Amino acid sequence: MALQITKTSGIYEINGELNSQNVVSLNNHFNALIDYSKMITLSLNKLNGIDKSAVSAIATLYRKATSNNKIFYIIGQENEKVNLQFQTEKLNYLLRRDVF
Repeated sequence: MALQITKTSGIYEINGELNSQNVVSLNNHFNALIDYSKMITLSLNKLNGIDKSAVSAIATLYRKATSNNKIFYIIGQENEKVNLQFQTEKLNYLLRRDVF
């Protein structure tokens, strides 16, 4: 399944597999958003899979956003595959269950 990014109610939902082959698309999309948005909410709950390079890329986006005084929420604790990969990379503190 190809990577798909949709926006619903202000939340960017990532669908499909997020891996080293398509992480550049994710970076391009969200780097532009960070430059022009005050707040970004990214949901990983519908991902079928995620690899180490994708986790690293998301962490880099998070750091860029926060260093530019932007709010960057990452929802994904409810997705076992996502949660496990973030735990493996010792970045699970970035994941939220929900934005509220």
